[in-house]
Amino acid sequence: MSNAFVAPHFATHEAARAWLESLRWPDGPICSHCGTINHAYRTKKPGWYRCAEKECRKDFTVTTGTVMERSHIPLNKWLMAFYMLNSSKKGVSAHQLHRALGLDYKSAWFMCHRIREAMRAGKLDPLGGDGSSGVVEVDETYYGPVDRAKRRDRRFDGAPFKTGQRGPANKRPVVALVERGGNVRTFHVPVADQASVMKVIYENVARESTLHTDESRLYHWATDHVAAHETVKHSGGEYVRGDVHTNTVENYFSVFKRGMRGVYQHCKEKHLHRYLAEFDHRYNHRIALGYSDIDRTLAAIKGIEGKRLMYRQPD
Repeated sequence: MSNAFVAPHFATHEAARAWLESLRWPDGPICSHCGTINHAYRTKKPGWYRCAEKECRKDFTVTTGTVMERSHIPLNKWLMAFYMLNSSKKGVSAHQLHRALGLDYKSAWFMCHRIREAMRAGKLDPLGGDGSSGVVEVDETYYGPVDRAKRRDRRFDGAPFKTGQRGPANKRPVVALVERGGNVRTFHVPVADQASVMKVIYENVARESTLHTDESRLYHWATDHVAAHETVKHSGGEYVRGDVHTNTVENYFSVFKRGMRGVYQHCKEKHLHRYLAEFDHRYNHRIALGYSDIDRTLAAIKGIEGKRLMYRQPD
């Protein structure tokens, strides 16, 4: 990390702005209001451009329309934060950023969430389609308690919970789909029942795929959608049968939970999807797929456009 931070764009706000402009605007300034390319001129205010189109004539900067819009944090600190979150396998806490970058904690916390928003992938093709191994592993896990208002003291059939009973009740369900040798896609669903889990599979797994799951009843109807469905019986001590297993998706859950418990520690349910996007991004741009820390960071920075995130929604 020390070697990476000697790069010129980490030194000053002006150098970082020039580097970001060359990354986002290789063919000249692009107006964030009308989309015109290289038809703008600089204003007296450093970093600001004015669109030369007669119908537009609006001012903009390289951060207009991005997660960094209207931020008072210097751009070189933004780039440092992007690199730190992308070069650590289990993430970096807002407290660590606030100490390392000299920011107050509130600013560092909000910066982290905006970077996670930049890491969030857009619309994607189904997993297990052409050009992949064709095997998609699916599993569900539970992390953290649900909000107090959502907690229940009875099962769905009306029976009360037993004292000291362990299980998924009142925990946040997360469903993950991992394309073997490829990408992961995770979802925080309201409840991990068959309807919600199968909806995730129908919308995100190609029909020609082979699905690998455990023996859970949630996946009994998966054969209606995919070419083949193989299971391993964990309750019987079976974890691998030939090439049939769910070890890949369970490894993802292992890294996710270690990061959430060891680094982040506290996460409200309304923010869980952003943390999942962060871990998805790092997994989908891992070294095994040919990405370095720099490549992973660049991929996140390229995702800043059109994702304005405000601390409070305007009235």
